[in-house]
Amino acid sequence: MTCNVNMAPTGDFCGEWNRTYLGLDFSTQQLKAVVVNENLEVKHEVTVHFDSELPEFRTHGGVQKVDNITITAPSIMWVKALDLVMEKLKVTGLDLSTVAAISGAGQQHGSVYWRKGAQTILRNLHPDKFLHEQLQSCFSVRDSPVWMDSSTTTQCMALEKALGGAQRLAELTGCRAYERYTGNQIAKVFETKPEAYKNTERISLISSFAASLFLGDFAAIDFSDGSGMNLLDIRRKDWADECLNACAPELREKLGKPVPSYTVLGNISPYYVERYGFNGECKVVGFTGDNPGMNLQESDIAVSLGTSDTLFLWLKEPQPSLESQLLCNPVEKDYYMALLCYKNGSLTRERIRNECADGSWELFSELLESTPRGNFGNIGMYFDLIEIIPTVYGDHHFNKNGEEVSRFSKEVEVRALIEGQFLAKRLHSEKLGFCVGAGTRVLATGGASVNCAILQVLADIFSTSVYVQGVANSAALGSAYRAKYGFLGGDSTKFSDVVNPVTKWTLAATPSPDAAEVYNPMVERYKRLEEKVKAKQCCLKS
Repeated sequence: MTCNVNMAPTGDFCGEWNRTYLGLDFSTQQLKAVVVNENLEVKHEVTVHFDSELPEFRTHGGVQKVDNITITAPSIMWVKALDLVMEKLKVTGLDLSTVAAISGAGQQHGSVYWRKGAQTILRNLHPDKFLHEQLQSCFSVRDSPVWMDSSTTTQCMALEKALGGAQRLAELTGCRAYERYTGNQIAKVFETKPEAYKNTERISLISSFAASLFLGDFAAIDFSDGSGMNLLDIRRKDWADECLNACAPELREKLGKPVPSYTVLGNISPYYVERYGFNGECKVVGFTGDNPGMNLQESDIAVSLGTSDTLFLWLKEPQPSLESQLLCNPVEKDYYMALLCYKNGSLTRERIRNECADGSWELFSELLESTPRGNFGNIGMYFDLIEIIPTVYGDHHFNKNGEEVSRFSKEVEVRALIEGQFLAKRLHSEKLGFCVGAGTRVLATGGASVNCAILQVLADIFSTSVYVQGVANSAALGSAYRAKYGFLGGDSTKFSDVVNPVTKWTLAATPSPDAAEVYNPMVERYKRLEEKVKAKQCCLKS
């Protein structure tokens, strides 16, 4: 990286037609940036892949595994990735003085711990130095716990007990206590690293941490990402003191006041004006969790196929349960989202691809298409990490008689993986009360959404059509949309009015004529086999 200090004028932008909007996605494996113009057309895209471009941090899949349950990422790695992204944006020829607003997304549930004195450093960044050089010593906890971490079972049990049970916690915060949820991660830091906690002046989510880097100050946590912490009262949209007190002392002060997701947090830090040529009036709009850009309709179901697989629906009224997770909607303040998250997403698909298809997605697709729907009655479950729903791990192969077998042939293995992942999603969404109707669409995003063979299985198992957005980096693109939404005033305009003219979903797969006949019984079989695996692993634990 090279240092190149630029000066830019501050004040009004040259005109509406010149404005651009920058969206970022601090995902698990990479940092992505997308720039759109006033018509929301993509003009620039850049990416930094953590493993390959920042090898000094020795991450695999963007994370470091202390063991199979303790999983973190270096906080400073994300800062250095932003340095690289900014340099790459300059190379694209983008005139950064045209950027009217910035917003972003961050992998949900991760937490960053700012050391005392960090705020002063953020407010006084030197434009002749890279961010990572100046923020190296700003973290009281060097490695941030991320969403894949499962090491806080003790803290989860304590939180549910303190709140009077899992159901009451779910009624208050949107879900029962989950290991990856930030409140439980904070409780673990307080219990195991008391000095580090004492020396922490602010705790950020990855989303608000990223916003802080642009704001040059501590950024507020937004309602949507904040509702993935087991700490926010999702109806009052404020921290629940019962939960705060059960996790750690002085937590309200360390978290700051939560705000609506479309809030304009302030103008961009002078650091970016002087170093990169941003306009001093560029707005920083609140950053939120993953998947902020999908413009869903009431009957839609969204499936994001990334490092983690997520499935979510928009809801008018929160209906907490012990299996689902409810979040405040990031673009419609009076609505909610029901979300199901699966740890074993793309990395598990990549493992089976490597084992069965010599690392080739083309061969993987050929193997998938060479087997019939229903896979001769074989069903597979693949959990490289302890799964969230259900809390099990390992590979499990069942033949048509429901007997567990040691392995499948390569082509059967590939189909068993994909069918198993989607059977689980359909089963768990139906438990939430979702059912396919006449107007139902499945909206697919994420890396695997470019694979037509995988999308065909998705369409068949859900017995409805699957649509894709036709663009990569959907979370970063959605963040760019939200940047404009916030710039125009989130309270005075509707997000759908901003994005509907340009959001185009393309039909990617339709269900086969016999799909329902094949897969309806398989969903019931999968349900029974899932219970069998859960019972078996419970016995082994006891």
